[in-house]
Amino acid sequence: MQEIQVQINFIAVVIFIGISLGLFISFFLMKKCWRNNIPNLIMGVIILALSLLMFEGLVNYTGYIFKVLWLTNFAEPLNFILPPLLYLFVASQFKNFKLRSNWFHFLPFVFWLGYCVFFFMQSIEMKYNSNVSVMQLDLPYMNAVEKFSEDPLHIRGFVNLATGISFIIYSAMTIRLLVGTAKSMGETLWKTTNRTLISSRNALYHTLIVVVIFIFVKILFSNSDLGDYFIYLYLSLMIFMTAAQIMNRSTYFNEVSTFFEGPVVKYKKSSLIEDNKEIILKAIELQMKDEKYFRSSSASLSGLSKAINESSHHVSQAINEKLNMSFFELLATYRVEEAKSILKTDLGKKLTIEDIAERVGYNSKSAFNTAFKKITSQTPSAFRDS
Repeated sequence: MQEIQVQINFIAVVIFIGISLGLFISFFLMKKCWRNNIPNLIMGVIILALSLLMFEGLVNYTGYIFKVLWLTNFAEPLNFILPPLLYLFVASQFKNFKLRSNWFHFLPFVFWLGYCVFFFMQSIEMKYNSNVSVMQLDLPYMNAVEKFSEDPLHIRGFVNLATGISFIIYSAMTIRLLVGTAKSMGETLWKTTNRTLISSRNALYHTLIVVVIFIFVKILFSNSDLGDYFIYLYLSLMIFMTAAQIMNRSTYFNEVSTFFEGPVVKYKKSSLIEDNKEIILKAIELQMKDEKYFRSSSASLSGLSKAINESSHHVSQAINEKLNMSFFELLATYRVEEAKSILKTDLGKKLTIEDIAERVGYNSKSAFNTAFKKITSQTPSAFRDS
């Protein structure tokens, strides 16, 4: 086997930093959001999948793959998990969403993962020849005996086409969902003030840009994986932007911090005066009553803070000290009051409890029932019957 020199340059360094940061972000997103925030959990899985795809691209781009040939094409099945994940990330913010009931979206990924086993079990010599061919290197092939076909159905050559079609289909589904949601709110997707819609729309923009780059690269480099680094550079940029948003919205930076220990007691040395607290509370009331911010299933302290152009630290402090409750207690109060109003109407008598829960921002009936009973001492059904 001929020795291949590893090539490290600026592009490789940028992609490596993007991969490292992506793995770091994905770990904490999945760890923190495992049960209580499905959209962010899905985003964590998306960033993990992207990081693994970028890692495969990096070892190919640098030539390091010839030192770890057993890793050849290890991330290829992830091409079929990204499109449905991106759609489900958006759907989980607007629909009465249950991840378990959407398992069928992952069937193409499971199929391709199983099909790739035929390639994964090939000899090192076969994988060496495959890389030489794909990377269009001027190197002699190795003698390799194929004990069984790596492509018994002769479909591996269509993986790029299938990936492109998958992205187009799920992008169309996402656009349809967003347009329909905006229409139900009396707005349009392109002119909306709803922060969740804006965020989802921007995520769709980035997805479409990646699709365009993917198509461009595959046309320009039709017979190889050369040029894929354009995609990985853009993905690295997206990860950098995500990291910047996470750090920019973190309440850690609004507290007295130190490198050697955690932040000091909450609100210590706060510059927030009483008048400012009242101003913040009025802005919160405006968002809740006029903009119906609480109806969003992805409503969060950071999202509300950004909507009223205040820091999360100050918003949390104003709610805690002036209303004597937490942000989530305030959110539940508005949601339950809205639910009570709906339950009193003729329409509320026809809707299911799940429908009402979804209308006021809850992703599950159980969470809605728990919050409603805690505040009113009745279940939604009992309140409606009374």
